[in-house]
Amino acid sequence: MNKLWTALLVLAVSPAWAAYALSLGQPPKYPAGFQTFDYVNPNAPKGGSLSLPVAGGFDTLNPFTLKGDHESGVSLTMDTLMEKSLDEPFAVYGLLAQDATLAADGLSVTFRLNPKARFHNGDPVLAKDVAASFHTLTQDKAASPVYRFYWNDVAKVETPDSRTVVFRFKQRNAELHMTLGSLPVFSHKSYPKGLAAAANRLPIGSGPYRFAKAESGRLSEYRRDPHYWAQNLPTRKGRYNFDTVRFKYYKDDSVRIEGIKGGQYDFVQENIARNWARAYPESILQKRQLSKHEWRHSNTAGMQGYVMNLRRPPFDNILVRQAMIASFDFESLNSRLFYGSYRRSNSFFTNSNMAATGKAEGDEKALLERVGKQLPPEVLTRNVPEPPTTAAEGVRPNLLKARALLEQAGYRYHNGKLVDKQGKPLRFEFLSPGKTYERVNAKWQRDLAKIGVEMAIRTADSAVFQKRLGQFDFDMTITVYANSESPGNEQFNFFSCQAAQTQGSHNWAGVCHPAVEKILKNFEHFDNRRQLTAAARALDRVLRHQYIIVPNWFADRHRVIYRNTLGIPTTLPKYYSPTDWVLSSAWQKQ
Repeated sequence: MNKLWTALLVLAVSPAWAAYALSLGQPPKYPAGFQTFDYVNPNAPKGGSLSLPVAGGFDTLNPFTLKGDHESGVSLTMDTLMEKSLDEPFAVYGLLAQDATLAADGLSVTFRLNPKARFHNGDPVLAKDVAASFHTLTQDKAASPVYRFYWNDVAKVETPDSRTVVFRFKQRNAELHMTLGSLPVFSHKSYPKGLAAAANRLPIGSGPYRFAKAESGRLSEYRRDPHYWAQNLPTRKGRYNFDTVRFKYYKDDSVRIEGIKGGQYDFVQENIARNWARAYPESILQKRQLSKHEWRHSNTAGMQGYVMNLRRPPFDNILVRQAMIASFDFESLNSRLFYGSYRRSNSFFTNSNMAATGKAEGDEKALLERVGKQLPPEVLTRNVPEPPTTAAEGVRPNLLKARALLEQAGYRYHNGKLVDKQGKPLRFEFLSPGKTYERVNAKWQRDLAKIGVEMAIRTADSAVFQKRLGQFDFDMTITVYANSESPGNEQFNFFSCQAAQTQGSHNWAGVCHPAVEKILKNFEHFDNRRQLTAAARALDRVLRHQYIIVPNWFADRHRVIYRNTLGIPTTLPKYYSPTDWVLSSAWQKQ
């Protein structure tokens, strides 16, 4: 299997070997014939309801279009070919596909569908539905371009029989056979005239829930399908237990906080340290049968930060970008506003051994040397850039450093402002999705003003924010490069030249660098996890030398509040989103 670990199971109905599970770089944790995941209670009772808060609103129930503000729960109505384990860096197990076979030459993967799989309209899930789903997501012009980037190396799809689908590849790709397992499959009857003609239409899915209702972009509700075809499969047993799941949308975070105190939600993840410390009096939580908990995790934190748009001035100048990073006073913010609860993000793979450190060595250095002259010389000769630390002396030394960088970039002082050679002030707009970062931005705005830089803050509602983000119509904004334990094709969507030129992609910074283009190919072709780690470190190092983002912060634990009537499995997964895990694995106590 091309040195990729693949678990094999001999099928009684066929002399061929086929994989009940696929795992990248190491053997799968769960053996053939396993009953359920370790982080699930297989005997969890069914029933009750779960209410969750969601920021923003929605104006479409079609989850696949580029345009529109999408509703959050539609994925509950759809199954994927395979299910990802939350205990492993990257391993998938059978769901719609009861097995998968990677060709010996690595140029195709074959999925054989479970004959029990049924759509909500009663139709069987067939190979033609898988093919139609793939073609809709990757070829329909109204679809988000994310899907095209994700599965770009698929040359064609074949359906040799009604329950067998074969994806043939343009070239060998180390993880493509596995990422295809995440394909959301919907009936070929869902969008006969294309996505644009069905801008607000739900797909016909086969998932554990059915859509029940929506109210004016403020609430959506889903009901558990008691006849769900997969409820006793190992990848589904003990999961999706609530009869009703409600998503309640809010525009302002103060509304969410009052909703928690008012008992409107059963489970909430709190990402704001000040709220965690001060917003939830114990007496009020007890009255609502709520309590606070901290759950540890091993997730790669990726990179949260203030991304700068390299497509337009002033951030097309690397010296200006370096100055912005130097001027951000994380230590004061962490001690005064965040109660010391965060650590500074320092990598695009923060909280992971894939983060670059010090000078390049070993496999990472060898990879970078192969990139050759396209690399800036300092990438190999200097330590990887780290965010500046100002805890002892305060922000003043870093502001002086930032001012020196801006003067080096060609700006000069005039009437208390930094101006360029044409006398134009150094000014940029920070596009904010809400008031969450108001205090942080206000402090940074004051610091920048001290060195003659004007930062204007524009707060936009969720629809406007997403539209401008998708059109790259911003100077600076906040975003998260959400990396997993097994980075792969999504890196092209983050950092490739093609993505930089494609509206709706996640290359928000507009990165287009020949060295990055070469390094990205190493996420397509690798034989083991050591090589993948080297590729991640090399990419991380080069990006950090490009100074595209002002790093924010992260925590190595999840802060959650939930109702005491919720049953929570005793074993936490290693890599997880707490809301998604609770939705899929918790239950209502009897």
